[in-house]
Amino acid sequence: MKTHHSQKINYYLVLTLLILCFNAPFSFATEIRSLAIDNETEVETIIYKAKGNTLFLWLYSEAGPQKAEEKIVQQLVKSHIEVWRVDLFSAHFLPIASSSMDRIPDTDFSRLIEIAHQQTGKKIIPVTTGRGTLPLLKGTRLWQSKHPNSKALPGVILMSPKFYIETPDPGIKASLLPIVKQTNLPIFILQPKKSPWYWKLDKTVPALEKSGSDVFVKRIKNVRDRYYFRPDATEIEKQKAEQLPHTLKQAARVLVAMPYVKRHVVAVKNTPRKIQTGKKERGLKAFKGNPTPPALKLLSLDKKIIDLKNLKGQVVLVNFWASWCPPCVHEMPSMQRIQNRFSAKGFTILGVNMAEDEKTIQQFLKTKVNVQFPILLDHDGAALKSWGVFAFPTSYVIDKKGKIRYAIFGGVDWEKESIINKIKILLNE
Repeated sequence: MKTHHSQKINYYLVLTLLILCFNAPFSFATEIRSLAIDNETEVETIIYKAKGNTLFLWLYSEAGPQKAEEKIVQQLVKSHIEVWRVDLFSAHFLPIASSSMDRIPDTDFSRLIEIAHQQTGKKIIPVTTGRGTLPLLKGTRLWQSKHPNSKALPGVILMSPKFYIETPDPGIKASLLPIVKQTNLPIFILQPKKSPWYWKLDKTVPALEKSGSDVFVKRIKNVRDRYYFRPDATEIEKQKAEQLPHTLKQAARVLVAMPYVKRHVVAVKNTPRKIQTGKKERGLKAFKGNPTPPALKLLSLDKKIIDLKNLKGQVVLVNFWASWCPPCVHEMPSMQRIQNRFSAKGFTILGVNMAEDEKTIQQFLKTKVNVQFPILLDHDGAALKSWGVFAFPTSYVIDKKGKIRYAIFGGVDWEKESIINKIKILLNE
């Protein structure tokens, strides 16, 4: 917060402490502290003290502070890991949103690392999730450049990190955040497998390693991104959330145990880029990539080999989906209805499932959504990668000549008039 508001304590922080005091018995000291970043900015920080030699500097992500994190913090403190939870949104009067992460100055997190180390003398491990990756890595890099010989920062822990500038429209090449190529700290990634980011590890990990980072990846089965605070968490996700403090403690041990390596930080010129302030408008748009689709020849759920190239002469909707993806579930009934409406006119849907086992898919189709169009099995994600799928669901509409004409990422009502009109035009060509 700005200095003229320094006496006004962030409402959320006060509420958090009240919840802790009256609902969660604990035996560790907790306090709210205003940390001066510069002459104008103060960051309200909740400090959970512990006697160990490791301190987690926990940066709120675009999801904002989560009540579920309190339970995690309690377990970490019991394991002698001190935790500082920092709110950089309030410090700059920013909304809790992904676009705000671009607006956080590099100096903020760099200064917080410095303060934490100066006041405690402990090893500092920055922690965040999602888009918090951007300000965290930029801040740690700046801190490195100012403290080239310090051993205070053994590495960072990133949960479901987002390493790309944005989710591109289908057919457009995705771009990594520039900070990925500028980072050389050790990084421990906790990556749920039910996530589009899981399928990008073969791109992001080598990019980090190329810049000099030692990268460790813990792949977490049967859970989605944000699994530890999802309101719709499954029983398995709740169980994994209970295990998260132990997983974080193990990650910290790995980073702290690494032998010290002096890492030279190369000076770079930070080029300002346009910051998107609102949600990206989505709709079924003209496809901008190579119109010739990659090969798609897969076994269907009913044990038939289906080859896209054999469907020329029809209009085909290729839909990449997963049962754990809520937008996928929401759009599938409207997909079935347009299949019923246009099948006699040469319209076909292929639902490509993302690497789930057949039992899971069968159970989903039996209990959640009943569709009759073919479900194809992409067991190893090879089709997903060759088609450049970046989000679930992603759909491509292919004309009678076998060319991709339209595409969209994200769920949509396929019975919208604008979409129906596009399909009609393709059917009449």
